[in-house]
Amino acid sequence: MASIEKFEDIEAWQKARELTREIYRITNQGAFARDFGLRDQIRRAAVSIMSNIAEGFGRGGNKEFIQFLSTAKGSAAELQAQLYVALDAEYITIEQFRQLYDLAQSSGKLTGGFIRYLQKSDHKGVKFS
Repeated sequence: MASIEKFEDIEAWQKARELTREIYRITNQGAFARDFGLRDQIRRAAVSIMSNIAEGFGRGGNKEFIQFLSTAKGSAAELQAQLYVALDAEYITIEQFRQLYDLAQSSGKLTGGFIRYLQKSDHKGVKFS
């Protein structure tokens, strides 16, 4: 695995940032922008992915980092579920749904892979930064 100097180096975080950017762009349009409950919830889930990866990186060692990564992975799944609501409410097209769903899935898979790496790491308890 490549050296990680800062949380921005983590591929899962980079993917989550891309996802968050797209979520904000799409939720600023049309009826989606006026559904404050769903709009805010889906934005919070997207931001949670990025934030938990970053916060976990800034914490102590692997055990705590894994806990934050698990929360980030859960937020990716939460966002995927909310995308179905947006699709069913016709706030997004099927193409937008697929793009956003795939980004969330990719971020979740990368996060899961990173969790597995940390669980097997010989450097348990060692801080990254």
